[in-house]
Amino acid sequence: MDDKVLQDDYSGHAVELLKSRGVTLDDIADCARYLQADYHVDLKAGELLESVKKVIEKREVQFAIMTAVELDRLAEEGKMHDKALENLMLHDAPLFGTDEVLAYGICNLYGSIALTNFGYIDKKKYGVISRLNKAGKGTGTCTTFLDDIVGAIAAAAASRFAHRWQRD
Repeated sequence: MDDKVLQDDYSGHAVELLKSRGVTLDDIADCARYLQADYHVDLKAGELLESVKKVIEKREVQFAIMTAVELDRLAEEGKMHDKALENLMLHDAPLFGTDEVLAYGICNLYGSIALTNFGYIDKKKYGVISRLNKAGKGTGTCTTFLDDIVGAIAAAAASRFAHRWQRD
């Protein structure tokens, strides 16, 4: 394999993939703000935008975004070879769990706070995560992986912010 491929920065590509699925960095920053609201009452989403961008700069996150969007699209377009898996994804089956496992990889980059933040926002379905979750319910649109990836990026960004705030 070409070593350059492994060194490429896919952050711009990842951001474009998110946009193509209706997710902006501002949407994710708003979710991160939601996670920090109890600790920083006057915090604005824009203050978390830098953390969102820094999370997406990590290669593992770029790869997770690329994987999530591609898997969701394949299921949505009926192009998966394994139709049982495709059906599970199209219905975002409650016990599927593989979508959360991919998201945990992002959270693990930012420690236990990111994992607990992810669990919280995954349960509450705040903001764009709620919209994605609803879009994937019986509409033919598949957001099984994307809603969790977005939640994980928001959780990681909120955790990054919390870690940096504690140092200042």
